[in-house]
Amino acid sequence: MDLSTPKIMGVLNVTPDSFYDGGKHCKSDGAVSISSALLAAEKMVADGAAFIDVGGESTRPGAAPVGLEQECARVLPVVEALSKNVDAVISVDTSSPEIMTESVKLGGGLINDVRALEKKGAIEAAVNAKVPLCLMHMQGKPSTMQHNPTYSNAVSEVCEYLLLRVGILQDFAQKAGIDVPQIILDPGYGFGKTDEHNLQLLRDLSQIENLGYPILAGLSRKSMIGRLLGRKPEDRLAGSLTLAVIAAQNGARIIRAHDVAETADAIRLLQAIKKGERDNGA
Repeated sequence: MDLSTPKIMGVLNVTPDSFYDGGKHCKSDGAVSISSALLAAEKMVADGAAFIDVGGESTRPGAAPVGLEQECARVLPVVEALSKNVDAVISVDTSSPEIMTESVKLGGGLINDVRALEKKGAIEAAVNAKVPLCLMHMQGKPSTMQHNPTYSNAVSEVCEYLLLRVGILQDFAQKAGIDVPQIILDPGYGFGKTDEHNLQLLRDLSQIENLGYPILAGLSRKSMIGRLLGRKPEDRLAGSLTLAVIAAQNGARIIRAHDVAETADAIRLLQAIKKGERDNGA
């Protein structure tokens, strides 16, 4: 995919407990409604999403891990349905090597791992899947990551970690005789960071971009917006759009968003301004 201009990744959580859209695509018995998920994905693509990110495990602060069987039951049928009916790259938000392998067989085109392939077997599964990979930085784990996140320098430490994970991935691929897949990096906003850490990572996003890989930024509806503006998740659209534009302006090439149409409009306006600057020789 051409990432010379920012693209939108629509969020499709098929979980009962995600912080904003938990349960939206679940039936009364807790099972996933594939028809609801498919309708939502089709609307996001019509609204401008180039990626649909399917997640079957909530990674909100304090979230408990989900068992493999349950995550499979949530994710795999949705990936299969989307790959047959939706004109977008199907991203799978998972850390489980089994789901990485099976979802790609069903049409998944991107592995998006908040744990940066740290789970046992994840690197092998991801490299052998031969699709692009997104590696995210997280300090700690979802159940405890927001208890007391500390850094000497958040930007430097995030860069060091991501480069380390990239190096391990590249080394494994080369030893296995497999081409290194395309790599995308995610600073992990809200994953083991205070609000000041998040703002620093947003201000200095160009330092992460200088590592040489496309950047994914996921700031949509996050609790940082709630704390800074005093807004509940359902009232964080304006804050989400503001942060999305700043992220794109500072180098992000994939913007992960719950509100695809509004985010796409905001990014289009940013691109129009940038085009005008280029055309006028600015």
